[in-house]
Amino acid sequence: MIVPTFNEAPNIPLVVARLSQALSGIRWEVIFVDDNSPDGTAAVARDLACLNARVRCIRRIGRRGLAGACIEGLLASSASAIAVMDADLQHNEGLLPRMLEDIRDGADLSIGTRFAEGASIETGLSHLRQWSSRLATETAKRLLGVRLSDPMSGFFMMRRDKFDTIADRLSPAGFKILLDIATTAGRSIRIAEQPYTFGTREAGESKFDMTVGIEFLGLLLAKLTGDLIDPRFIFFAIVGTSGLAVHLVALKIALVFGLAFPAAQTAATLVALTSNFLLNNVLTYRDKRLRGWAMLRGFIAFSAIGAVGALTNVGLASWLYSEREVWWVAGAAGAVMGALWNYAMSTLFVWRAR
Repeated sequence: MIVPTFNEAPNIPLVVARLSQALSGIRWEVIFVDDNSPDGTAAVARDLACLNARVRCIRRIGRRGLAGACIEGLLASSASAIAVMDADLQHNEGLLPRMLEDIRDGADLSIGTRFAEGASIETGLSHLRQWSSRLATETAKRLLGVRLSDPMSGFFMMRRDKFDTIADRLSPAGFKILLDIATTAGRSIRIAEQPYTFGTREAGESKFDMTVGIEFLGLLLAKLTGDLIDPRFIFFAIVGTSGLAVHLVALKIALVFGLAFPAAQTAATLVALTSNFLLNNVLTYRDKRLRGWAMLRGFIAFSAIGAVGALTNVGLASWLYSEREVWWVAGAAGAVMGALWNYAMSTLFVWRAR
């Protein structure tokens, strides 16, 4: 059992107690993968591990994200059947023996589904969450052709040998690890589903926010392009678009205060560059977030990369315009090339996310 956690300290003993009851007579272990929770979740898990040999804990420092935590935990287990569930107790651990039977009967993947006949989400999600979950499910099924009734589920069991064949192609960014597994494995994977009623959260707070939705769109984009585009890129593009708005606002303010246009443009460029760097540090690369002096070094590198990206942008656009005077094609091509350069180099050399 792999249980990713962040600020779930009160739930840890309850998870272990419920697993002990549900898996009675079955050899099992649980690995809590904690993203350095400030509430001491890892310490609670370690204390339990001292009393119960079935409990293990991985505390991740400087890394964040549910998908990455799941991948790390799954690879740390030597079990022939590996499963993922949340620590909020909304998943029905009583399904685990049936999911294990699915695996023993030949399924590669058994999923706890909230949307098949006999399942329900009414008690566990608000109306907004119900609507967004159903929308995401239908979007994934239509665009990616997945054969799951609940590709957004965070509750599933899988054969270890099957997981090992696709592990190096999974994205550690984002929250929807099951969707990534299903689309990466393709149609060769044998799937079983177990309906259940999604429960209410016992303690802690939901991790669902706008960034989860954006990460979902990023994962869709990655899978639609055959993993040609990294899921992070959608965040990078959004930040870059906001940077244009910041630049124009800063330019207008500088001109109002009487600066000459060259000086105002320089100031606006610096403000936009700083805004882009800070937002990328918080959003795009939040699992690799820079702090302290590393932020200063990162900003200098980000600025240097941005300068080269600008030259690439202008150079390509100018060449295209000289070949054929269609301004918007030349401008768009230059902007796209500059953005791809900035993203690739920032990922490699500023946040070292590859």
